[in-house]
Amino acid sequence: MPEPRVVVLCGGSPRHVYVANRLCRSLDVAAIVQEVGRRITPAKLAALARPEVAARKIGRWLRDRRRYAGNREAKFFFGNGEARLDRQELLHRAEYINDPEVAETVRRLQPDVVAVFGTSLIRPPLLGQGRLGMLNLHGGLSPDYRGADCTFWALYNGEPQHVGCTLHFINAGIDTGALIAHVCPEVRDGDDELGLFWRAVRDSAEVYVEAIERLARGEALGQRQDRKGRLYQVKERTWAAEREFARRLPGGVVRGVSLPPRLTWFTVPAEQPAARSKEPLHA
Repeated sequence: MPEPRVVVLCGGSPRHVYVANRLCRSLDVAAIVQEVGRRITPAKLAALARPEVAARKIGRWLRDRRRYAGNREAKFFFGNGEARLDRQELLHRAEYINDPEVAETVRRLQPDVVAVFGTSLIRPPLLGQGRLGMLNLHGGLSPDYRGADCTFWALYNGEPQHVGCTLHFINAGIDTGALIAHVCPEVRDGDDELGLFWRAVRDSAEVYVEAIERLARGEALGQRQDRKGRLYQVKERTWAAEREFARRLPGGVVRGVSLPPRLTWFTVPAEQPAARSKEPLHA
């Protein structure tokens, strides 16, 4: 059978570029749409005028600048090489993933699958495109870890076994679509939050390819989530939470834990129709 035709929607971080490159190496990728900015709207400007919002955003920027110092993420995924897309000829840059031009590009290409990782919330008319559906890679194990900073919260909660990524279909909620796979990385003594998160993403890139190939073969993947679990929001990761995290994990590293890589596939139960949603996605 012919290879599935794929359009990739991604962010610009090294981890997003790595996953896009992995998809390109094995699949018929027709285009890569990379979201390179966030549109400044009157609502966002009004929010930034509030001192508590501005303080939270500045604090997060300072914290992330320190954590990502030394180009750590690029080195993890690309070693000494450049963090760049292999297929530059496929690249379309968009300030905002929901620009009408993006939706028109995807519609014109008529992909079998739209593969998403690291973009803003997707809305109509982009929403729902792809003959077999839209898939998203989320950096936590849904339903118990939805939203932001899920590796942080799994470690904070003393659950390193719940560090991982979810590959899922799209629905109207935030990381609540039908599950395709849970990808849990190896966890070793001395691992830290970012290293575990990046390892989960690297492992998930392989699973992403396999999932699209299996869907194209007609395999019934996708189980509805049986509960809503917990949605973690960006604003919950406060300085107080950071201090408590440091108390629970001195030095920010896991101690005395040894877990192998784990992969769980979710097939459609016989009584459940195959999942393919055209509803909004948190990417």
